[in-house]
Amino acid sequence: MPTWLEPLSWLFRAGGPVLVAIALVAVVLFSLALERWWYFRLTYRRARRVLIQRWVARHDHVSWSALTLRDAWTRELITRLRRPLPWLKWLVAVCPLLGLLGTVTGMISVFDSLSLSEVNQARAMSDGVARATLPTLVGMAVAVVGLLFTTRLEHIIRREDQKLHDRMARATEDSHA
Repeated sequence: MPTWLEPLSWLFRAGGPVLVAIALVAVVLFSLALERWWYFRLTYRRARRVLIQRWVARHDHVSWSALTLRDAWTRELITRLRRPLPWLKWLVAVCPLLGLLGTVTGMISVFDSLSLSEVNQARAMSDGVARATLPTLVGMAVAVVGLLFTTRLEHIIRREDQKLHDRMARATEDSHA
């Protein structure tokens, strides 16, 4: 094993199998976050530009059906931007629960080792407490970072929704001028 992986290996041994589960959830969470960032930077902006061009190319901008179509197009684009948000929120909510599971399993390990050993109780207890606190700490840290990203993504979605409506309205006004 490379030397740079040894601290990570120690962390997973100390935290137990629950820490591995939290790490897997974190990988999925941050992969979705990175995908959303790429989607926003590349795909969404291009789709927004195409949508505005398609709206400007229409001859009818003021009828009820045209305005309804404009709202449907913008709603569809924003919905695509919002699509993984429930999954991100769910993964953020799972992380502290997995940390709590790590706390419970670690404390069970503490009590189990205390009941088996009579001589070295302090060492057995410290191993179990480390096993209990590490998943809790990591679960909360992943949840906080995921929550920050999710909140930022929601802010971006609200801002983009407003921007898109403003640009479509401005394009309508420019086409009438």
